[in-house]
Parts: sequence; structure tokens; C-alpha cells
Amino acid sequence: MHAAYNVLLFLAIVVSVIFALLVLLTGKGDAMSGGGGVRTTFKGKASFDDFMSKWTFILGATFFVLMLLIDGVSIRMSRLDAAGPAAGPAATPPPVSTPPKKTS
Repeated sequence: MHAAYNVLLFLAIVVSVIFALLVLLTGKGDAMSGGGGVRTTFKGKASFDDFMSKWTFILGATFFVLMLLIDGVSIRMSRLDAAGPAAGPAATPPPVSTPPKKTS
């Protein structure tokens, strides 16, 4: 369970860094205004702003899903840690052997 948490955390860090760089590259123009502006296309090809907007949305959604998964895994890990080792199936003790009785 801890390995899954660590992998998800690593992916979230990578996605967040790429997402932040992408937002910084987009600049302060109206590219991040939610798509209400006029799209510029040349011969039916998408512009750079369209490309950046698409990838910003994809990375943002991926980051959101990763955060939900990390939260779910951490809740499950904390429940397992709080339960402790006694929460597992009870181990049966080995049979006790009694020494044979001496007959005289």
C-alpha cells in the first residue's frame, strides 16, 4: 500500500511541475479565459493557444484525479495502521504436547 502511495505522489509532483510550467508559458493573455474568446485558426489548423489550452485542461484534470487517488490511498493506509497487527486473522497457537504419563 505504501508503494502505491509513493508512486501516486511521484506522479502528482511530476504533473504539477509540468502543469505549472505550462501555465507560466501561457502568459497573461486571454488564452486562459475559459474559451469564450475568438479562436484563431489558419486553414483549419488549431493555433498554439488551442494546443496550450487543451493540455492545460488535461494536466489539470489529471492532477485533480491524482489528488483524489492519493487521498483515498492515504485514508486506507491510516485505517490499516490504526487497526494494528491485531486486526489480521487470528493465528492459531501451535498444539501443546503433554509428556506421556509414567506408569510404574
